[in-house]
Amino acid sequence: MYFSDYMDAWLYGENGYYKDFKAIGKGGDFYTAVSTSAFFGASIANYLFKMISQGEADRNGWLVEVGAHQGYLLCDMIQWLYTCDPTLVETMRFGIVERQPEVREAQIAYIRSRFGEDVEVTHFGDLSEINADYACIVANEIFDAFPCELLKDGKIAVVENHNIGWEDAPKEMLSWAAKQYLKQGEIAVGYEAFAKSMAAGAKRCDFITFDYGEKYVRNDFSIRVYRKHETFPLFDEALALKEAFQKDDITYDVNFAHVLEAFEAAGMEEKAYETQARALVRFGLIDILEQFARQTSQANYMREADKVKTLISPTMMGDRFKMMHLCK
Repeated sequence: MYFSDYMDAWLYGENGYYKDFKAIGKGGDFYTAVSTSAFFGASIANYLFKMISQGEADRNGWLVEVGAHQGYLLCDMIQWLYTCDPTLVETMRFGIVERQPEVREAQIAYIRSRFGEDVEVTHFGDLSEINADYACIVANEIFDAFPCELLKDGKIAVVENHNIGWEDAPKEMLSWAAKQYLKQGEIAVGYEAFAKSMAAGAKRCDFITFDYGEKYVRNDFSIRVYRKHETFPLFDEALALKEAFQKDDITYDVNFAHVLEAFEAAGMEEKAYETQARALVRFGLIDILEQFARQTSQANYMREADKVKTLISPTMMGDRFKMMHLCK
């Protein structure tokens, strides 16, 4: 089978890594911006509130998260919207795109623990089901979880019995790779269908996404396996694929040029692309932290400030992660 099919089974198969709820943070395989600080979601919501205030977003529209894990990010955004303007929680509608029933159950339980019955969240199996006049769609670290093909010197990776081999790549793939100046590396599968579903699900929308990667190809393999915060390159001799399959997370750096190409083909356009640090500061992260400082103890403030440093420090998440804002 092609590597993309193998990776799809690894992550989303019957016993796949994401089949049920996975712990994120110290007790899991990796950290995310969401697990680092609730101010991450607050900053995104603050940006949405600014767009609503300026008439760029609809206060009667949808706020939808894709790949919501347990639901922390969506709840953090709802909480901050309520802080900015309590009536927004009454006029806006909230949703999560999630196909896995087991994960939906964990999300519903967490949302109820945060808001009881005061906030209703609708689950969708696909973005095209939203059917909204306006939607603000948010995703954190989703594109790196799309299955991918592996290309090397005109050949594509195939997997048999957890062993990787190579065969001649299809002509269409080679043609696309030539346009991207890609000779070696990952080619994501599914960006185009994802973009079309989003464009079909809302007449107008803002899509804000964060992920690690660059807006160009690296011409090298970035694909790797995470196990308890330890990283193993896919082709590392110390990594046994049979043992890691479906038990550990597998990911790769995002080619944002490919993301943009897919969304432009679906009729959407780029509004912004920048580092996570620049985006969060522009969204109002520092202002939010200063407001928090005026309402809490020095000790609490210092703890949150340390978390915020992780989000925006160039040597941590700040520069490695990028934000792309696409709109229709």
